[in-house]
Amino acid sequence: GKKLGYTFNHGNLHNVSLGQGQEVVAEQALDVAAKEGHWVILQNIHLVAKWLSSLEKRLEQLSQGSHRDFRVFLSAEPAPCPESHIIPQGILENCIKITSEAPTGIHANLHKALDNFSQDTLEMCSQEKEFRSILFALCYFHAVVAERRKFGPQGWNRPYPFSTGDLTISVNVLYNYLQASSKVPYDDLRYLVGEIMYGGHITDDWDRRLCRTYLEEFIKPEMLEGELCLAPGFPLPGNMDYNGYHQYIDDALPPESPYLYGLHPNAEIGFLTQRSERLLRTVLELQPRDSSTGQGAVGTQEEMVQALLEEMLEKLTDEFNMAELLARVEERTPYAVVALQECERMNALTAELRRSLAELELGLKGELTMTSEMETLQSCLFLGTVPESWLRRSYPSTASLASWFADLLARISELEAWTRDFSLPSTLWLGGFFNPQSILTAVMQSTARKNRWPLDRMALQCDVTKKSREDFASAPREGAYVHGLFMEGARWDAQAGTITEARLKELTPAMPVVFIRAVPDDKQDTRGLYPCPLYKTRQRGPTYVWTFNLKTKENPSKWVLAGVALLLQI
Repeated sequence: GKKLGYTFNHGNLHNVSLGQGQEVVAEQALDVAAKEGHWVILQNIHLVAKWLSSLEKRLEQLSQGSHRDFRVFLSAEPAPCPESHIIPQGILENCIKITSEAPTGIHANLHKALDNFSQDTLEMCSQEKEFRSILFALCYFHAVVAERRKFGPQGWNRPYPFSTGDLTISVNVLYNYLQASSKVPYDDLRYLVGEIMYGGHITDDWDRRLCRTYLEEFIKPEMLEGELCLAPGFPLPGNMDYNGYHQYIDDALPPESPYLYGLHPNAEIGFLTQRSERLLRTVLELQPRDSSTGQGAVGTQEEMVQALLEEMLEKLTDEFNMAELLARVEERTPYAVVALQECERMNALTAELRRSLAELELGLKGELTMTSEMETLQSCLFLGTVPESWLRRSYPSTASLASWFADLLARISELEAWTRDFSLPSTLWLGGFFNPQSILTAVMQSTARKNRWPLDRMALQCDVTKKSREDFASAPREGAYVHGLFMEGARWDAQAGTITEARLKELTPAMPVVFIRAVPDDKQDTRGLYPCPLYKTRQRGPTYVWTFNLKTKENPSKWVLAGVALLLQI
């Protein structure tokens, strides 16, 4: 506008924020501006999806015969998925498009967080030193929680829409509290920021714990004594002016690394690997399907699929005979009930596999008409992915088809061994259950019945042994030995019997056998323990199973920030 020699005032700049019936105002503004050569800014056009076709026609009409200085500016939030792309093609084709990309990395995010304030902001509070220190700590907190999502589930279980509004409101709250009190109310500030301003977005309990832990580390009395590091090698700066803080970020902030978030460098390896796998998967899906796969290859897609489904049908065992198993059970102990439930669920899954594979085989031979479901199954077998119809009857898994099927056969053989006489295996493969919670609950039920304790006042105690599954010949008298757990974000030091720093490039080291037993919850000693969540897969979030308290010599907050968890599958 300035380059065109245009001077703005309320008369020649029409700014309309759409939504809540503002479409008529927008249309009037467009008509006036087209005649007079004014500028029109229409904000949040994504909120008025039904009106956008009318806007497209109106802009097309106004493109002819309007004043030469007439301009229209449109703004919209990015669509979360392709199905939400609602802006008409005609508008997009005729626009000059500018996107505002979020900054990447702590350095850019911290500068951007600080850009929301000014020298005037720093000078507005009577408790200047306290205000400036906590404001800078909040800026770093904001940068960390916003950027941590790039690490996937190890960063946050679920992604959250943290915005600059959360930061500015938190600083307003800080100002009001410091003006009203001579002491810094650390607990109140942490609660308001962590549970309300930012916590209001958070829906997962473990993410809430992470948010709370960051604030406990960043906002505490030590921050005013010059003893607080926001990250390794990055102390909280002292009392500076506004430009001084920006300069301090450039001079003192270490290079971008997972350490700035409290994570281990392995977290970066993990998320880059998963990103690469997604890219390669997409490239594979774009490949032509019907051409021969090259010299010496198996042949066409149909031949490959035919060979694979014949092999799978041959390896699938018969379903469990539930009537025979029920007759074999002498006493319906909690463990026997779990075994029967697992067999029923396995039958439902293997029946679906057998049905769909046999149907596709007939379709490939030309004896049945190919349906869309059969084509989808054929495509999945060719690409090596697990079909949706199988996953619906299955258990959460991120494995490829070959690994998933081998895992399925291993689960069947475990169940076959267990149901021969229904005695508890010497060590349980916890990851081999459809519902791992059921066997852990059965441990509590058995102990409760044996000792006549109330079930609702019991908890599971987790003791990590120094042995592997081959070292156990029989099940314990009470509780159960469990194998097949992996740790992400750290590792278990078997000699010291505590969690310790992970080794580089060992993303998910295996755990020794774990002894699980039930105790009255008032007998549990929680000192020196890290409450570690157990998940079924690396996707975490909804695959949560249980919480195991693991011994730690270091402050448990270190493992919270590192996103340390136990996994049943990797």
